[in-house]
Amino acid sequence: LRSLLERKPHPVAYDGFEPSGRMHIAQGILKSVNVKNLTDAGCTFIFWVADWFAMLNNKLGGDLVKIRHVGEYMIEVWKAAGMRLDNVKFLWSSDEINSRPNEYWTLVMDIARQNNVARIRRCAQIMGRNEAEQEYPAAQTFYPCMQCADVFFLQADICQLGMDQRKVNMLALEYCDLVGRKTDKPVIISHHMLPGLLRGQEKMSKSDPASAIFMEDTEADVVAKIKKAWCPPGQVDGNPCLEYVKHLVFVKNGEMIVERTADNGGTRIYSTYAELEQDYVDGALHPADLKRALAVTINTMIEPVRQHFQQDAHARNLLNIVKSYQSL
Repeated sequence: LRSLLERKPHPVAYDGFEPSGRMHIAQGILKSVNVKNLTDAGCTFIFWVADWFAMLNNKLGGDLVKIRHVGEYMIEVWKAAGMRLDNVKFLWSSDEINSRPNEYWTLVMDIARQNNVARIRRCAQIMGRNEAEQEYPAAQTFYPCMQCADVFFLQADICQLGMDQRKVNMLALEYCDLVGRKTDKPVIISHHMLPGLLRGQEKMSKSDPASAIFMEDTEADVVAKIKKAWCPPGQVDGNPCLEYVKHLVFVKNGEMIVERTADNGGTRIYSTYAELEQDYVDGALHPADLKRALAVTINTMIEPVRQHFQQDAHARNLLNIVKSYQSL
């Protein structure tokens, strides 16, 4: 990455997302921070609105009109969340591919030609699938080849996707070796995956509303969800509340304020996550106090988004449309 920035002051970074439902805070807040960090470093950031990919993955019944509505809603969320849009582009995969079809499909076919089916199936995780699944739609064999092609089609220098996308990023690196495109190898920057709020949930899921906090949840929703979250006293491993504090609160705010009565230890401002974790392990910070502070902090973070969807008629209409698709 350092070498890339030294030889190319304004590289292109990208992340692709399937428009498939309401946006949770991992996608909303964490992504906003990552985009800011990259654009501050001089990057142009491309959001690849992967509508055709959502169709291949049978999201929203494969209905492209519904998928388009969800994509428009997600863009509204990022704008309302305060994402700096300098040097940020939103490109719809269907529009861009249709504008340069020969270039795109030639790439896809060559990637498919260079790999066997077993190698492509190893990328199943990128679609939320399991490699061992027997009922594996043929359409989803196209998906990894297309996502790999995106990197070169967009001339991306940096792939900034979640850890769940690492296998297709490796496919892109391997493809460069296979066809001698070594100077085109992207730099892979994978972000941490936030867990769900309930016990044993490795990933926040849109399909389980209790496991995720959505960007336009009400204040009461946030409080109720965090109150029910798994947060065993003194335990760090597998504790989603501490994960959110570490990877959202400190990354975005640089500190954590825990308000308590004088009898319960008084208000404490933590300037590092390590201090907070140590107090939690030692029992100096009670789970109930941590949860209250986390709920207050997250509500403050998403309040501008709530206000936008309440006050802007277009955004409010989009949200209502997206909510009506939730059963799909």
